[in-house]
Amino acid sequence: MPSDRTENVNEICRDDSAAPVKAQTIDELHSLQKKKSAPNSPRIKQKAGDGLFSSAILDQEDRQKQQLKSISASLASLTRETGPKVVKGDPSTKKPESPKAAISHHQHFTAPAVPVTDSALKFIHILYNLSPAELYEQAIKYEKGSFITSSGALATFSGAKTGRSPRDKRVLKDKSTEDDLWWGKGSPNIEMDEHTFTVNRERAVDYLNSLDKVYVNDQFLNWDPEHQIKVRIVSARADHSLFMHNMCIRPTAEELENFGTPDFTIYNAGQFPCNRYTHYMTSLTSIDINLSRKEMVILGTQYAGEMKKGLFGLMHYLMPKRQILSLHSGCNMGKDGDVALFFGLSGTGKTTLSTDQNRYLIGDDEHCWSENGVSNIEGGCYAKCIDLSKEKEPEIFNAIKFGTVLENVVFDEHTREVDYTDKSVTENTRAAYPIEYIPNAKIPCVGPHPQNVILLSCDAFGVLPPVSKLNLAQTMYHFISGYTALVAGTVEGVKEPTATFSACFGAAFIMLHPTKYAAMLAEKMQLHGATAWLVNTGWSGGSYGSGSRIKLPYTRKIIDAIHSGSLLNASYTKTEVFGLEIPNEVEGVPSEILHPMNPWSDKQAYKETLLKLAGSFKKNFEVFANYSIGKDSSLTEEILAAGPIF
Repeated sequence: MPSDRTENVNEICRDDSAAPVKAQTIDELHSLQKKKSAPNSPRIKQKAGDGLFSSAILDQEDRQKQQLKSISASLASLTRETGPKVVKGDPSTKKPESPKAAISHHQHFTAPAVPVTDSALKFIHILYNLSPAELYEQAIKYEKGSFITSSGALATFSGAKTGRSPRDKRVLKDKSTEDDLWWGKGSPNIEMDEHTFTVNRERAVDYLNSLDKVYVNDQFLNWDPEHQIKVRIVSARADHSLFMHNMCIRPTAEELENFGTPDFTIYNAGQFPCNRYTHYMTSLTSIDINLSRKEMVILGTQYAGEMKKGLFGLMHYLMPKRQILSLHSGCNMGKDGDVALFFGLSGTGKTTLSTDQNRYLIGDDEHCWSENGVSNIEGGCYAKCIDLSKEKEPEIFNAIKFGTVLENVVFDEHTREVDYTDKSVTENTRAAYPIEYIPNAKIPCVGPHPQNVILLSCDAFGVLPPVSKLNLAQTMYHFISGYTALVAGTVEGVKEPTATFSACFGAAFIMLHPTKYAAMLAEKMQLHGATAWLVNTGWSGGSYGSGSRIKLPYTRKIIDAIHSGSLLNASYTKTEVFGLEIPNEVEGVPSEILHPMNPWSDKQAYKETLLKLAGSFKKNFEVFANYSIGKDSSLTEEILAAGPIF
């Protein structure tokens, strides 16, 4: 037997014995686990013997110095000439050079005109474009409230603010924006002056400079390479860095090396409050946008959605200047290349209807429509999680895995299983994940010009038809209106719905007057032959409490008929008051519900409710009626004429 073992010893190793690793400390041993990443630049992929390899390494070092210099400039104060010295790497694993050495390096030069402070002698470690795995490690080690759930997603806690703070958002009003932006009644843009912005920017930068390390993301907005925007996000939290890694478009290694100066920078100092005694401040929270300096400052809120929507506001300002329409919409594409846009407020079914297993998903929330077609602004999705289930929304449920950020969810202390029905922290629970986590996502997220524009409304009054075809003037009217209805709930037995309007189906994020976006939409639809549809996913046969909600399978049949083009060939009947064109027949949908009055048993009640809703439309539109667009305000008059008449 011993001889047999001797014969086979060279064929296979039957135990786990191996030579001991030559390491003096545990840290040395751990360092051997980390394989160094090879340079990605094609200029470095050369043979060592050709005499160019060493110069290629120097090129890489020079690029890294330029990168750090750019980041240092981003963190510089507006009121001081000196700023912090920045180095790459985690301070827990890497020691920077001594500040004394850095000071002696400048002893031959004239002393700066302004006093040198301690912050000028301080090193800040820049954790630059870390991978999701690295960001997981940072969050778990250093950020209270970060956990790994059973699905592999990173659960985080946003603190006191679990949603956006629109009343604390400010936009700098200066010579370049005074005439361009929408100000005044109905506008989401609350003005601030340059001095106040500078005060808040200094406060945010000072806070970031006081930290041992900050996270920096350099990324892109807009999948259309001709109209891409470079953004830099400087933040204090690893989960914020991972959130933006998911939500923006992720550059390749080569794109990162040649990134250069960003077009826009976010300073997220959300852990630190603003000074509420500063002019224009109404709370400890302030979200400030300076379009001239191309900067955004966040103070007093750790809700990650502020960054996403701040960048969306930027695109609503920049893109129309290039004759590109920015849209708060979902977008998908059929196998034959037919593209549809979906507009709708919360609860209208925008996400459900734009996510179709038979069609490719271009994006779920933010898009551009340029001369090249449509393109997704983002690189990820920000889905609501409340009451999420695998049965109802399998694509979103399965996307919540390693790399996904889960905000403010409740989970089992032991198993880490998430309870999506639990609203203990907030009803606004969210998941942020890369768009490629959706199986039928179209990568790159671009498509041809849309053929159909679908305006979704959940009409809880029950007087709008399940589907109607709109002309261009009606499209602009209903696009500017952005209508849906909210149910008041059961407080003291009140169940009456409330009409809600949000201009362009995203009033909180638009920068220009709504009529400008509407006119651009009509122009592009006319140029490319697109058709607009108003689809009601709400009630039929009565208002909420007496009627019934239109069945989802019926709505899906309507959407299918729009995609296939069969509705274009249908015969239509025109309604009273709103003047909507209603198809007389849709395959798979009971014809008796297509005209909203038919299912109502009390016809008089229907007419009274219809007039009530029409009055709400007219009252809402008053703020837009005095805005002149088109030659001699002709377009304004045309849009007004497309509203309800009674």
